[in-house]
Amino acid sequence: MGEVEEPRWLNEDEQEAWTALASVLLTLPGALDAQLQADSGLTFYEYLVLSGLTYAPEDTMRLRDLALVTNGSQSRLSQVATKLERRGWLVRHPDPDDGRTTLATLTPAGRELVGQAAPGHVEMVRRLILDPLTAAQVRQMREINRRISGAITPGGSALFRAHGV
Repeated sequence: MGEVEEPRWLNEDEQEAWTALASVLLTLPGALDAQLQADSGLTFYEYLVLSGLTYAPEDTMRLRDLALVTNGSQSRLSQVATKLERRGWLVRHPDPDDGRTTLATLTPAGRELVGQAAPGHVEMVRRLILDPLTAAQVRQMREINRRISGAITPGGSALFRAHGV
């Protein structure tokens, strides 16, 4: 019978770093959600879906690619797309080049909504994340998050790729 390896326990610095990150992971989405809900009636995930389409050529993307960019399951994206489609902010249609694929296209009303929601969202991102940091810390955070994202998803995050990061 093989020898059982001792877990690589966290030292004090590592535990404090992990606890700080976990705190951000748990509290930041709610803060972003609350601001977007109050300002535009959107959830953070709905905003990611709509704003993700603004980066796509002709505001159109395959649903499976949009699910990757927003880190959502196909079923979650489908439910949200149905809601956004009912509100007139996006439309779904078959891909003319591949009938098995569904495309999502941002409507003019959806683009207008993103344009109205973006300033408040960006201000919240600045206030909560960027303003407390120095320029050097922002660059460090970018590199740290790229490395963590690469460890989670080899090849990097689809969100980073969609935004050219």
